[in-house]
Amino acid sequence: MSTETRTARAEMKYARMSAFKIRDIARCLRGLPAPEADARLRFAPQKSARLLVQTLRSAVANAESQLSIPAEKLVVHEVQVGEGPTFHRFQPKARGSAGPIRKRTSHIRITLKEASAEASQPKVKKETKEKKPAKAKAPAKE
Repeated sequence: MSTETRTARAEMKYARMSAFKIRDIARCLRGLPAPEADARLRFAPQKSARLLVQTLRSAVANAESQLSIPAEKLVVHEVQVGEGPTFHRFQPKARGSAGPIRKRTSHIRITLKEASAEASQPKVKKETKEKKPAKAKAPAKE
């Protein structure tokens, strides 16, 4: 088998939510196995989690159908959230003026890769030397 890792991706374009709000949830997904990422998103109360879980499931389905990789072997490699076009509206204000309303959209891209054999094994922490406790300072003389 070649050393090249196989990747699958999915995009959701023009999601009706600000990219800033989606990035807040998307940060915690990187490096997680796909089933665990799906479980975390399912129980998050934010609307952005619902948009991310749709895109994640689409990427998993792409990997299963096009590359024949089971969902258990997939890891979230990359989550990109970019800004899409902004719809401009206005809110009438006092004395005939108008205030701007910006309805922001975003594009979500999730890339999954096949977990390698080394990555699937749990990482063992290296033993470190115990740090000595800091010396107590002498009380200040008055």
